[in-house]
Amino acid sequence: MHPTAARPQGPVTAADVAAYWNTRIHDLEMTTHPVGTREFFDDLDDYRFDKLHYLPRLVDFNGFAGKQVLEIGCGIGTDLVRFARGGARVTGVDLASTSIELARQNFALHGLQPDELRVADGAALPFDQASFDVVYCHGVLQYAADAPAVVAEARRVLRPGGVAIFMVYNRVSWLHAMSKVMKVGLEHGDAPVLKLYSIPEFEALLAPFRDVEIVPERFPVASRLHKGWKATAYNSIFVGTFNALPRGWVRRFGWHLMAFCRP
Repeated sequence: MHPTAARPQGPVTAADVAAYWNTRIHDLEMTTHPVGTREFFDDLDDYRFDKLHYLPRLVDFNGFAGKQVLEIGCGIGTDLVRFARGGARVTGVDLASTSIELARQNFALHGLQPDELRVADGAALPFDQASFDVVYCHGVLQYAADAPAVVAEARRVLRPGGVAIFMVYNRVSWLHAMSKVMKVGLEHGDAPVLKLYSIPEFEALLAPFRDVEIVPERFPVASRLHKGWKATAYNSIFVGTFNALPRGWVRRFGWHLMAFCRP
């Protein structure tokens, strides 16, 4: 458990966001192996893609061989390693120096070589216009001090014919409603910024792109993170009941809003 952080007074800056994430590793609770070991990285990869089993179906990590891929907010490199395994030339940036150092270890332990991993702000990218074929930014905008600037920068560095892939949390979703009813806080609810979006709000954020497709995803799966009677009720009753409903009835309530954007 991490100590609850005090939210900054006044406007949140990129430095505030960096300070928060430098002391946290997402999903750290899901491994017992020492931080930075091969087993540590593999455990977090296994947990992430068990929970987000939809992701490889929507994002073909093996489909960008020879392409230049930038991940904004790469964290410890879990998704970026998958792009690299598929033959992409990969670059990762993150505000948190802790994450970048771990991402370097992750690549080295898996025998992979990124083009570049560096500390940088997604709202002010240190790259030339039209430098990348793919810009990937999964689960970052909702925590960003200036999400519109991150989107604008992603558009700027994307090549004509390329694709930008974003994910934000859906405010009109099953998980947000459940967190209110069950009084269970959202992960990283103490972050300096945590903004949830409706589909129209997300569309407005992505206005710099000409062609935008939004796909709601991330429906209930059994939790390995939470414990106690609430988790038991969730795993034994809610997950099965929700997923038995026709997907067309509930699709718009997916917790993740995936967006595929072209310039």
